[in-house]
Amino acid sequence: MLLRLPTSISEAQACLAEGAVPIGGATLVWATWQRDGFPELAMSLRDVPEANVVGRETLGAAVVLNRVDERVPDVLRLAAGTVGTGAVRRTATVGGNLVGSTLRCLLPAALVLGVRATVLEPDGVHETDLAEVVAKRPLLLSLRWQEPLACAYRKLPADAGGPPPLVVASALHAGDGTGDGPRLRVAVRDGYDVLSGDATCGTAAGTDADTDAERVLDSLRATALGDLPATAWEIVRAQVTGLLDARGEG
Repeated sequence: MLLRLPTSISEAQACLAEGAVPIGGATLVWATWQRDGFPELAMSLRDVPEANVVGRETLGAAVVLNRVDERVPDVLRLAAGTVGTGAVRRTATVGGNLVGSTLRCLLPAALVLGVRATVLEPDGVHETDLAEVVAKRPLLLSLRWQEPLACAYRKLPADAGGPPPLVVASALHAGDGTGDGPRLRVAVRDGYDVLSGDATCGTAAGTDADTDAERVLDSLRATALGDLPATAWEIVRAQVTGLLDARGEG
């Protein structure tokens, strides 16, 4: 197998045109290749600057998970910090987790941040949403979002070899300037399914948090989250209440 290491987007695009297979951190594909055979040409984005950014509102696809630190919102940092073992996090990449993994441990966090994705295709660079990234599995370059007012994350323990652990992520975002109040987004991984929903909160700090929390929870129950098990709803309730309390204190 010949591995190409492009140093620019134009070089990466040329590699794609030659049929190079993106490998990410190779943690997910190596065993498959050992079993089924290696591709003739592969490509890593680890030397492409746009794929290696880390900031409050952006994250590159080639960033390994143990580099996802306090520069990004806590919901994304905590999600990355619970993936696999330390050895896995030193090699697995953001793009590999979102595009190549069936678990997609980072997806709930990315959903509540309202992430937009920059992808590279043979005809150039495009921006798209996470739904297209999950469905079409393009070559992911980077993610971007608007920093939330507050966020939360919880991953329940699970037995090795058992079903994926329950994950609940949430984020509170400022209003869009049209008169609506802050927006609260919640995403839950239940088994291999990732469900999400959002609701408008009270229009100003000082709104009674308990009353607002019940109204928000009622709105969330009317979304795809409505059929979640009771265990998930207990965590959702705790996160919604906590985020609204934090807003009131702010």
